[in-house]
Amino acid sequence: MATDIAEVVSARIAGGSWYDDLRAVRVVWKRELIRFFRARIRIVTSLAQPVLFLFVLGTGLSPLVQNGPGQSVDFRTFLFPGVIAMTVLFTSIFSAISIVWDREFGFLREMLVAPVRRGSLVLGKCLGGATIATLQGVIILALARLVHVPYSPILLLTLVCEMALAAFALTAFGVLVASRLQQVESFQVVMQFFVLPMFFLSGAMFPLGRLPTWLQVLTRLDPLSYAVDPMRRAVFSYVSVPANAGQTLNQGMTWNGWPVPVGLELGLVGLLGVIMLVVAMAEFSRAG
Repeated sequence: MATDIAEVVSARIAGGSWYDDLRAVRVVWKRELIRFFRARIRIVTSLAQPVLFLFVLGTGLSPLVQNGPGQSVDFRTFLFPGVIAMTVLFTSIFSAISIVWDREFGFLREMLVAPVRRGSLVLGKCLGGATIATLQGVIILALARLVHVPYSPILLLTLVCEMALAAFALTAFGVLVASRLQQVESFQVVMQFFVLPMFFLSGAMFPLGRLPTWLQVLTRLDPLSYAVDPMRRAVFSYVSVPANAGQTLNQGMTWNGWPVPVGLELGLVGLLGVIMLVVAMAEFSRAG
C-alpha cells in the first residue's frame, strides 16, 4: 500500500532581521503616500494658505517696502522661501496626527505587535511625512516664476534638498509629540502652541536684521530659522537685486555678529531631526 508523503515547505518566521525592519519602513512609508494621494481635497486645501500668503499678503505688503532700501525688489520674492517653509512646516507637523487617529481606533496597537522593531515604524512614519511635505513644497516651487524666481535646475535642486531635510526634522518632532498624546483634540492644541511661534519667529515674514534684542534671541532659538535662512540665501543668490536691498532683506543668521554658514545651519537642522527621531523611537519602544 503506497504511502503519500506530503512535502513540508520551509517557512521563515518574520522578525528580528534588518530585512524585516526595512520592509516595515517601506510599508509604513507607502501607506502614508497612499493615504495622501487618495485625499485629493487635502492636497488642494493645504495649498490654499501658502498661495494666500504669497499673493494676497505679499502683494498687500509690497507698497510698504517700495520706499525702503528694497524698493526695486518684489516683496513676494523675499516672501517666497518663507512660504515654502510654511508649507513644509504645516504639512510635516500635522502628518503626525494620523498616529493619534490610529491609537484612538486601535490600528496602532496592531502595528506595535508586529514582529519588527518599533523604531522601524517610527522611521517609516517620519520618512512618509517628510516625503509628503516635500511634495507639497515642490508644488509651491512651480510658482517661482510668478514671483521673479528663476527656474534654475541647481536652485530648484538645492531648495528641494533643503525642504526634505527640514521636512524630516519637523515630522520627527510631530511624531515625538504624537507619541505622548491620546486624543486628536489634544494634538491639535499642542501643535498650534508650537507651530505658530515657530513660523513667526523664523524670519519667514520679515528680515532678521535690525530686530530688538529680545526678538533676535527668540529667532536664534527657533529651529525653523535655520531652515528658512538657507532657502532664502539660495533664492537671493539667483535673483538680481541691488546691493543695499540684498543687505537689508538677506542679512542671514548671525551669532553675536558672526555670520552662520549655510552648512552649519543645515547641520543643526539635521542633528535636531536625528535627536527627535531617536527620542520618538524610545517613546514607541516603551509604549504598551
